[in-house]
Amino acid sequence: MLPFWIALQFLSSLPVTLPGMPTPAQLGRSLLWYPVVGAVFGAVLWLANHALGGTPPYLHAALLLSLWVMLSGALHLDGLADSADAWLGGFGDRERTLRIMKDPRSGPIAVVTLVLVLLLKFCALLALIEQGDSLGLLVAPVIGRAALLALFLCTTYVRPGGLGEALAQHLPVRQGWWVLGASALACLLCLGSAGIMTLCLVLVAFMGLRAAMIRRLGGTTGDTAGALLELLEAVVVVGLVL
Repeated sequence: MLPFWIALQFLSSLPVTLPGMPTPAQLGRSLLWYPVVGAVFGAVLWLANHALGGTPPYLHAALLLSLWVMLSGALHLDGLADSADAWLGGFGDRERTLRIMKDPRSGPIAVVTLVLVLLLKFCALLALIEQGDSLGLLVAPVIGRAALLALFLCTTYVRPGGLGEALAQHLPVRQGWWVLGASALACLLCLGSAGIMTLCLVLVAFMGLRAAMIRRLGGTTGDTAGALLELLEAVVVVGLVL
């Protein structure tokens, strides 16, 4: 179970303490547990949604979105902000793009991107609340984190050294594809016929974002992986409303 706790510590702000420094192999296996961490997030959001029953809809949606952000410690939003700045400021140049991603400062493009993505999520959550549909809250975090697993399965990690390289090098590939398939099946079972269209939208968005990463960088980084997760979560909740 140690790989699960590694994944939970890395992907969440929950107070998880590991018994020691994980090995590279344990880090790689932790990727297999990313969809399970998403299921934990989804369960928390689903329970919170029911606990907030009767709350005015706008406040209800705002509280759910705040909880969603707090669960991850805004880790992936940071990646989205860095990627947005780098994509515009990089002017198509790979090295400049990578250099901007490492800059801890956020420019106006990062701020605008974060506002737009969070606004989309808020409006979609509000619509789901008004429709009485809480299944999206269960599924969106699972799909987002399963997408990270998919990205590492089929995309080169371009930054040498660090956690991301260890994850990519030691990921059990065959088991990874099985976990990815099981995650997709679980989402289909939860969503029924709506799940087919949702997964199709997610697949199109995933392929488009991955292609953009490969064109610009030749692969992925931790920041672009975080951006992918945030954008695909938004695709899921917006797609379920539409």
